[in-house]
This record gives sequence, C-alpha cells and structure tokens, in this order.
Amino acid sequence: MGDGPFDVLVVGGGPGGSVAATVLARAGARVALLDKGTFPRDKACGDLVGPRGVQLLTDLQVSVPAGPVAGDMLVLGPGGRRVRLPSFVGLTYPGHARVFPRVGLDALLYDEAQRCGATSFTGRADEPIFDAGQLVGFRTSAGDVLRARTVIGADGATSRVATVAGLVEPDRVLWGFAVRTYLPQSVDLPTIAMWALDRWRALPGYGWIFPGEMGTANLGLGVGTLSRRTGAAVAAKLLPDFMKYLHSEGLLETHSQSDAGRVLGGWLKMGMVGTTPAAGNVLLVGDAAGLVNPLQGEGIAQAMMSGRAAAEAVIRGPGQAAKAYTEVLARDHLPYQRITAALQSSLLDRPRVVAALGRVLTSPGLGRAVAGGWAVFWNELLDGAPPGRSRRVATVATSVGELITRRTDAAAWFDRAYYRTGDAAGRPDRGPESGYRAGEDRLIPSTGD
Repeated sequence: MGDGPFDVLVVGGGPGGSVAATVLARAGARVALLDKGTFPRDKACGDLVGPRGVQLLTDLQVSVPAGPVAGDMLVLGPGGRRVRLPSFVGLTYPGHARVFPRVGLDALLYDEAQRCGATSFTGRADEPIFDAGQLVGFRTSAGDVLRARTVIGADGATSRVATVAGLVEPDRVLWGFAVRTYLPQSVDLPTIAMWALDRWRALPGYGWIFPGEMGTANLGLGVGTLSRRTGAAVAAKLLPDFMKYLHSEGLLETHSQSDAGRVLGGWLKMGMVGTTPAAGNVLLVGDAAGLVNPLQGEGIAQAMMSGRAAAEAVIRGPGQAAKAYTEVLARDHLPYQRITAALQSSLLDRPRVVAALGRVLTSPGLGRAVAGGWAVFWNELLDGAPPGRSRRVATVATSVGELITRRTDAAAWFDRAYYRTGDAAGRPDRGPESGYRAGEDRLIPSTGD
C-alpha cells in the first residue's frame, strides 16, 4: 500500500512527469510517481529533443549521455522539392537539437526523479479517489492507494487523469496516430516529409526520418485524424509505401520492411485544443495537455517544459497552482499553438489544399527565401530567436497566422479555456492530512506518516 499522504501524485513517468517529480522532490515535497510500466520501456517517438528541451536539461543539471547532435533540418515537399531549414543559436536556447532514444531518456529521467526523493509505484491509475468533489488520488491496479494534495497528470494523450477530472472535450481534441521503427542506416540531416500520396492528395500528417544512435535511423509516419480516433490503422498500413517513397528520393537505402525493427504506435493529442490544462488541484502536462506541435510533431521538449512549469507553480502556492500554471502555458505556448491548431483543423480534411501549400512552400525561390523564418516559426522558437531576417519572417508569419485564425472555432475555444482561469483554478479546501500548513500557500512537505 502507498505510505501517503503525499504532497503531489504524478501519474505518468515519461519526460514530463519525471521532470515534474524531480523539481518537486528537490524542493522537499513528498512525491508519488506512478507509471503503468516498468523502466526501461520504449515509446513510439522520433527521439529528437528540440533546442528548448536541450536547454532545459542543462538548466536542471541532468547529465545525459553523449549522442547525435541535430542542427539543420531538411523538409521534403511534394514532388521531391527540398528546403533546408537552418539552425540558429537563440538567446535562450542552443542552436541544435539532440537525439535521445526514448527507451534511454525516459529511464534516465525516471531514475533522476527517484534519486531526488520521489517514491515510485508501478501500476495503472484505476479507481479515482475524490474528496469534496476533487480528485485526490487513485487506487492502482497493483493495490496501492495513493492520495495527494495535488495531482499532476502526465499520462499521455489518452490521459486517465484528464478524463476522470473532466478536463477533456473529446469532440474538440485534435488526434493523431504515429508509428515508428528503426533501420540500420546512417542519416545526415533530420528530415520531415510532406508526403503526397499522388500529385494532388497530400497525406493528412507528416513523415520523418531522423538520425539515431550508432548508425541507425528513426523512421516514422504520423496521421492526423482531427476529433476522430479512427486512424490508427492508416499510419501502419502506409508505412511500407512511405519507405518506398523515401528510397525513391535517395533518403533510404532500403525499401524492405523486413530490414526494419519492431514497429511501435501511439496516439498524439496536438495543439492544446480540447483539453483544459488545469483546474482546482489537478494539472496536466505534456501529451496529457495536448502539448504536441501540430505541424511537425515535436512533444518531448514541451512535455519537460510543462512538467517543470507545473511543479514550480505548485511550489509557489498549491492553492493557486492551476491559475499560475495556466498563465505560464498561455504565455509560452498559446500564441503558437492556437494558430497551428486552427490551421490543422481547417487543412487536414483538404488534401488538395495541403498538397498545393506544400508545393508552394518548397518551391526553389520561396523555400530559400523563407527557410530561416520557417525554421524559427515551425519549431516554436520565436520567443528567444536572435534578431535578424529569420526572426522578422517568423514574426510576420505569426502575425498573419493570428489574423487568419482569429475567428475560428479553435481560437474561440482557447479564449474560453485560458482566459477564465479564475473559476477553473479555484482554491481547494485544505484538510488536516494534506501536508500543508493552514493559512500558507507555499508548499511545505508533510512531516508525518
């Protein structure tokens, strides 16, 4: 049985959950870290940690093993057109991404959380526990009873925490499904493919081939399904054809799926829309909050950033953590996500428009002209980008995006979800078992068993 009460229960031991648990444990909180699997365990992912994620690991002084460094990125457009997006050293982040296979990265961060004092539990979050209408814990599939003053949901796109806390509007969520495999091949540049199934019918999503460790390549395919969770089989079915396409473009040495490793798949929840990130004493981070880039699928950096932000909000004052955390997301991610979520919503059911847009963006003249700004905007790096032409282009793209998506349903949803936080983030009742001193908001660890 769990030996609570705990100050915070973190459900999900991936990058977002483990970073949240680490930051909280370092501050002296009693943290329960629950994951349904045992580590090390693998996840379907491109394994590329963006510049902001690399900086966060440095800031947290988490020692990670040396691995491939990814700078510039190649975009393969319809018809084989190519644009090289340059990397830049930002004012607040390095000029490169890093390759960290999830099987190793997740285990490293999970171990760090335990080393800092978080107590780990293995099992599914089965039966929710409510107190005065608030979610305060779970009974797990392993028989543990875990209760805490604050619950952080870091349990992925199909988050159990988000569902039982009533923070998801299923008909609003932008779903996607991705599959990933490894191949014995070296890759020079990480490449994202805007793949057209025929000349004027683009894939409703994206494909990729990224460098891996020790001469391997990470190859995958993601398919957007909007609010319909019916596309899981599509990505897996198309993977052999995508391999043939990359082979025909000279980016893959083989097109035989027999050369590939095990294929893993997983759901994506993108663009933040459809999920309220926090309410009362419940905060959602990473994929559980929909923090996946709708345009190119990045989610590891966003998960870790949101995990740290959620933990810091709880440390500053658990009674106001939901409001403070929502304000951080609104500042750091909302300007980009509300644009791209609205664009994804309007474009995925229009394959001809997507194909035409891909051809225009990767045309030789325009592609070269906007490559720097494209890299800054597409990778959500405008805040902290160095002054210059690329930042100006990204700023213009952001302004145009805000203008054309201002009156969309997605934008209206964001206004409701993110600018009514006074109601959503109400101060929960304190109890004698909570581990907090009456009259104080700052997190103070429990002192008794």
